[in-house]
Amino acid sequence: MILRRVFDSIVTRLLVLALLIVAAGSVSRYYALTNFLHEDLSKVVEAQQLALANYVARDINDKVAQREDLLIHLAAVLPPGLLRQPSRLQDWLQEHYQYQPLFSVGLFVVGPDGRAIADYPPRAPRQLVRYGDRDYVRMAFQGHAYIGRAAIGRVTRAPVLPISAPVRGADGKIAAVLVGVTALAAPNFLDLMQHTRIGDYRDSFLLISPRDRQFVSSSQPDMILQPLPPPGVNPLHDRAMAGFRGAGITVNAKGVEEVSAIASVPRAGWFVVARLPSSEAFATVERVKRFTVRNTLTALAVFTLFSSLGLYIVLRPLFQAACHADKMTRGELPLEPIPIRRNDEVGHLIAAFNRLLHKLNDQQEELARMAHHDSLTGLPNRSLLSDRLHMALAQAQRKHARLALLFMDLDGFKTINDNLGHRAGDKVLWQVAQRLAGIVRQTDTLARIGGDEFVLLLSDLDDNAAEIAQTVAEKCLEAFDTPFLVAGSACKLGISIGIALGDGLSTSDSLLQAADQAMYRVKKTGHSGSEIISL
Repeated sequence: MILRRVFDSIVTRLLVLALLIVAAGSVSRYYALTNFLHEDLSKVVEAQQLALANYVARDINDKVAQREDLLIHLAAVLPPGLLRQPSRLQDWLQEHYQYQPLFSVGLFVVGPDGRAIADYPPRAPRQLVRYGDRDYVRMAFQGHAYIGRAAIGRVTRAPVLPISAPVRGADGKIAAVLVGVTALAAPNFLDLMQHTRIGDYRDSFLLISPRDRQFVSSSQPDMILQPLPPPGVNPLHDRAMAGFRGAGITVNAKGVEEVSAIASVPRAGWFVVARLPSSEAFATVERVKRFTVRNTLTALAVFTLFSSLGLYIVLRPLFQAACHADKMTRGELPLEPIPIRRNDEVGHLIAAFNRLLHKLNDQQEELARMAHHDSLTGLPNRSLLSDRLHMALAQAQRKHARLALLFMDLDGFKTINDNLGHRAGDKVLWQVAQRLAGIVRQTDTLARIGGDEFVLLLSDLDDNAAEIAQTVAEKCLEAFDTPFLVAGSACKLGISIGIALGDGLSTSDSLLQAADQAMYRVKKTGHSGSEIISL
């Protein structure tokens, strides 16, 4: 019977209708917000990926072009007469190799029979190997400088990139081929791509040769010189093989959705792929989704509670009138006009509720202030300092800025406490807080974290952070030049300051510990001063 009355109640119907409206609005905002964030963030991530791919591609293109141009120049200036004098040819190769050692594996000259005439650095097996079947040798004998297919070197047994250029005789005909070989793992060649990661993704970059249908290099070593996946496995890869250059979202051969950007290496006919899994690229969107769901459920719970309470308060006079009328129909009360004092009762209830709510808010604000501020000086306490330090570190990481933490301890304060009493000590601490507060910026945080220990946080600093921190420290020292007047006595105090400089990669604990240690080193000197530690 009671449940039946609850379900039939106008309060229940109004509450369900209101909940449905709120839920529908929350769901609409959820999908609209997440779709907007996904689309907007995808543009930003694709632009970032494309910028990275272009940067790496330009770097690789410059290094390949530098080696090819050098080889073409060496082939042009190689004296034809040396082709019949292997020992002098080797000396010539040595001289030019040592002058500009871009080819880490070495230089060698191949004759028309496909055998090496001379090489440097000299490698005995090279003289026994026939190179006539190599693509770079065949193309050079046709009169073209050529960037060969990356392969496992026959001599080095490691991944190498050969480049060739034709050497013409005195009659202008091609008499030999000059070959330069660079190890793919050579320093200052493909390091930027092989050792750079985007976020936490290990396989961030690929270097692909469409002509040879192979992965020339990769930030994942086991993919180097591997064949490309067959068409149809990765749609964006297929478009890149057909000439597309840009960015997009695709599914790779391992079934992982990723944001990929493709940039050309025109000198070699290659292209660079910069990759980032969608799970990492759109991690912010997923966090927003979870945040929205949690807050929607919380809002619905709070809304249900307060709506039920509000409807009950608003409709309470009607409930009383209905109860009074029901009793009259049963003969328990005489038939007479039902007294309704809606305005007075509802008005008083609403006013009382508002006054109570206002009082609770005031008490909550006072409790929050007491929880985060020192009761004596009014400065932020250790808890609030910790929150602001975490925020400052996050801001420094976003802006690539620096910050400084000044750990200050009073010198001679114990003497005042012992001689003049704790009340005098409290007055001194209050005066110290006032003097120090007059030095700092509004954006900085001055906190009292212990008896006579103060911490000053300087955030959003540039490369001159050390000079700024030192300047502030000197101002703090100057603030103690004037004695403190307590109980009619002039009390002289000093201050020891330890300064820790950090950036977005620092931690709050490491900064506080470093500043504390620096302060103690100053204190051991026996006089006021400051010391800086840079993390």
